[in-house]
Amino acid sequence: MGGQTGRVTHRDDAATVHAWTALGGPEGLAEEVSYEGAGDVLSARLPVRELARASVGVCSLAAAELLARRNAVPVPAVRVREAAVATAFVSERHLRIDGRAPVSFAPLSGFWRAADGWVRTHANYPHHRSRLLNALGIGDTGDDRALAESLANELAARPAQWIQETVYKAGGLAVAVAPPDGRVHPLAEILPTRESRPRSLAPALLPAAGVRVLDLTRVIAGPVATRSLALLGADVLRVDCPRLPESADAHADTGMGKRSALLDLSATAGRRTFADLLGSADVVVLGYRPGALEALGLDTLLARRPGLIVAQLCAWGWSGAWAARRGFDSLVQAASGIAAIEAGADGPPGVLPAQALDHGTGYLLAAAVLRALGDRQLTGGGRWLRLSLAGTASWLLHDIHPAPVEGDGYDSRPWLAETASPYGSLRHAVPPIHYEGAPRTWSDPPTRWGTDLPVWTGRAGEQDRDGGERQWP
Repeated sequence: MGGQTGRVTHRDDAATVHAWTALGGPEGLAEEVSYEGAGDVLSARLPVRELARASVGVCSLAAAELLARRNAVPVPAVRVREAAVATAFVSERHLRIDGRAPVSFAPLSGFWRAADGWVRTHANYPHHRSRLLNALGIGDTGDDRALAESLANELAARPAQWIQETVYKAGGLAVAVAPPDGRVHPLAEILPTRESRPRSLAPALLPAAGVRVLDLTRVIAGPVATRSLALLGADVLRVDCPRLPESADAHADTGMGKRSALLDLSATAGRRTFADLLGSADVVVLGYRPGALEALGLDTLLARRPGLIVAQLCAWGWSGAWAARRGFDSLVQAASGIAAIEAGADGPPGVLPAQALDHGTGYLLAAAVLRALGDRQLTGGGRWLRLSLAGTASWLLHDIHPAPVEGDGYDSRPWLAETASPYGSLRHAVPPIHYEGAPRTWSDPPTRWGTDLPVWTGRAGEQDRDGGERQWP
């Protein structure tokens, strides 16, 4: 294994127990999750390694629990390799498309000095870039180097809070870098929905085989959750608005195992097609901000489907003044105090060694869905599941403590694979989810974004052909 002679370190991990309890997991089961160390991976001032392995640990355990319920067998053993987790948490950095490395952040995204501190901007998407520049009165010449200089000059002359609010009102993305303020968001909110009969999922080789998932998410956290469900056998259909194109590189990373279709949910025809899909869906995963469902009329559609599991994700939490704001991992790090904690002595604000809020929330969201499917198997009834990047940030800041570093070092190569795809040859991270008998990787590569029909495949109940412990290094 190329220097990775890690060993099982322990079975009693407080972060895993905390997350499992937050997801409503049965008491005592989380203590059976074991971890194989790989040295000081995802090193940071904050306990990022512990967050990462715990979020993957509870996702693996939720998958094992559901599989056991479907097949009326004991829960398979769960052992998480920290090397696999560390590789997957920076999957976008490991991605190569025909040998080419994607660009993670655009030139106008980053930390900038303000007149009284620092701000963090996010301008990866064209519409966010345009709104940021318009808010500050900067014309888009197309010259990124000159625009970055103009942006730096404008921001340096303005107070951080003024920049934050002005850009927000223009529909752009910028936040003032702040110290920790003690605010705490729940890690997960689990709410029952309309009563329904228990739905018995037949015995299967994979936990989510035969489960239909509508994926209405973008940008890492939601897509990580749904690519995890696809790995575990679900038929996942991603649905996007045709007016908001996705980055091909991002979709190549997070579209594994899924299909991708376009629907305009603001139009009557689009909502009608969505309603048809919803009629036989088991799960809907949503990345819409609070209030957006009502604006589109989707709240009424969802309420008509008893037994449906609705998993919602947002940036800033589900209450408070910022609940309806747009946000990304980097912005939540800046506003929550994480960037201030990770800063050097005299340098700019710092960052975590991965977009850990995104990836961690993605695995937690998948775990919540798997647990809800298992509960529906026994008791019936759907669930509203609500997680946020702010909730995961609170978990990191307030509830996770450093654990001993063990293992003999980290090599990512055993945790990378090559897969042919419509985008070209992909080098990608393999999924870190692991229980006894888990698949090593996805059965299908990503299709091209927006090129699939908005219909189910008709493969409900089909089993994955490549499960097995033998596939893991």
